[in-house]
Amino acid sequence: MSSATAQRAPSRDDFAALLDESYGGSDALEGSVIKGRVVGIEKDVAVIDIGLKTEGRVPLKEFTGFGRDPAPQVGEEVEVYLERIENALGEAVISREKARREESWVKLEKAFESNEKVEGVIFNQVKGGFTVDLDSAVAFLPRSQVDIRPIRDAAPLMNVPQPFHILKMDRRRGNIVVSRRTVLEESRAEQRHEIVANLEEGQVIEGVVKNITDYGAFVDLGGIDGLLHVTDIAWRRVNHPSEVLTIGQTVRVKIIKINHETHRISLGMKQLLEDPWQGIEAKYPIGAKFHGRVTNITDYGAFVELEPGIEGLVHVSEMSWTKKNVHPGKIVSTSQEVDVQVLEVDPVKRRISLGLKQCLQNPWEAFAEKHPVGSIVEGEVKNKTEFGLFIGLDGDVDGMVHLSDLDWNRPGEQVIEEYKKGDVIKAQVLDVDIEKERISLGVKQLAGDPFATASVEDGGTVEIKKGAVVTSEVIEVKESGIDVKIVGTDLTTFVKRAELARDRADQRPERFAVGEKVDVRVTLFDRKARKIAVSIKALEMAEEKEAIAQYGSADSGASLGDILGAALKAREGEAAKKKGKGEE
Repeated sequence: MSSATAQRAPSRDDFAALLDESYGGSDALEGSVIKGRVVGIEKDVAVIDIGLKTEGRVPLKEFTGFGRDPAPQVGEEVEVYLERIENALGEAVISREKARREESWVKLEKAFESNEKVEGVIFNQVKGGFTVDLDSAVAFLPRSQVDIRPIRDAAPLMNVPQPFHILKMDRRRGNIVVSRRTVLEESRAEQRHEIVANLEEGQVIEGVVKNITDYGAFVDLGGIDGLLHVTDIAWRRVNHPSEVLTIGQTVRVKIIKINHETHRISLGMKQLLEDPWQGIEAKYPIGAKFHGRVTNITDYGAFVELEPGIEGLVHVSEMSWTKKNVHPGKIVSTSQEVDVQVLEVDPVKRRISLGLKQCLQNPWEAFAEKHPVGSIVEGEVKNKTEFGLFIGLDGDVDGMVHLSDLDWNRPGEQVIEEYKKGDVIKAQVLDVDIEKERISLGVKQLAGDPFATASVEDGGTVEIKKGAVVTSEVIEVKESGIDVKIVGTDLTTFVKRAELARDRADQRPERFAVGEKVDVRVTLFDRKARKIAVSIKALEMAEEKEAIAQYGSADSGASLGDILGAALKAREGEAAKKKGKGEE
């Protein structure tokens, strides 16, 4: 071999042979990243010599996409991905994009393992989210991971380099899922921590109302939000924060509480104002009456505002004298102006108990004034119970007629069946208990008490008492005796067979007729126990005794018949004498 031959430069075939020798054949290079040199630029394509039998072509946009690097120059060394040694055109199939992707996967896996942020560019919107270029590795960004709050317009985020966190990687499938939200939350947490560290409870600062909810408002304190609860907006009742605040409004608030672990901040506005509950007992003494406005109605009562920031509760039991089982909403309405009386004040619990009915006249007092005991009232039967009748009276109050006050003689259980709901009846007021809210009425009292006095002949009156002789009328004849009614009264009683006559032979009920007048002697009269007993036998025995005393005894030689006959004649003479005076 000549020296010229020994000194010649290695040819392309020599270089290929060396590669084959190094890599065990050029086919082993397929699917790997190799180095090549730019040997020419043709329009938008770079021609790259990778040291094999053929050259490859790569679009320039694979080098410059998303503003990465400037276009390569002729002679510059670059890394490319070798897909095939030779295609149908005799050229190598290479890609700068895939080479960069292979490099990126290695870097991304390291970042994923160490939980480091990576930089990428959102370049397209797809179903359910966006695609992100992570230096040639394409990742999926779910819509829920774009921002802390839902976004309406993603245009400002497109084609802008920004940090992401890798949530999941699968190299075999080529899947990468990233999040922009976690980066923002991390940044926000750091910012919140720094801001919270500079705040302290009791501090007064200004903020901007950022959002309004049913339970309060969120106020931006310069990078961190604080909650202004609806109960801390004002001392008075605020039904909804929008009544007082608007979004964008600048407010002065006091920091009530800071939770350094959760970074939650509680704010208050009313704390910057004078507490209206100071000296509340002096302003609202028990028993005093005030004018207020109904602010809220519940099942158990109604709240009445006495002044801004001061509300009291009127319990349902203190709303009406007569409406006991009625919802408060049927007695008062929201915003209604009412007069109330202070019943109790608790400055520690910040509670005031009020009464509405106390500002109205007690209907039982009014009834007692208008209808004293003994007066006659009229009302409708509202209800029948096992113990009496309830009668509706003036002033929306009820009175009760007990069974025992329905009739003097008949049992109440029997008499009450004669009444029905809706009947209008009269009754006498027997008692009014204002404290217990009870009115006792009586129906039988309208007819007078038959045990009080009894009328007799000549229009006179006589008090019935034990031993008195009265005239009775037979109203019923029974086998065991007779029922009689004392003439001139409503008193009735039963005369047993043994009391019908002195002689046993005359003790026959059938010898009396209904309607027959019979003189009887009162043997028992107990007004308190309401009992009366009469006897014909007792009368005959008394008359016998009187006759013996007046006309002599049997010892004088006169028979009992003579004595009784004389007594009877004297009695008939007195009767005829009275009759003659009457005719005159």
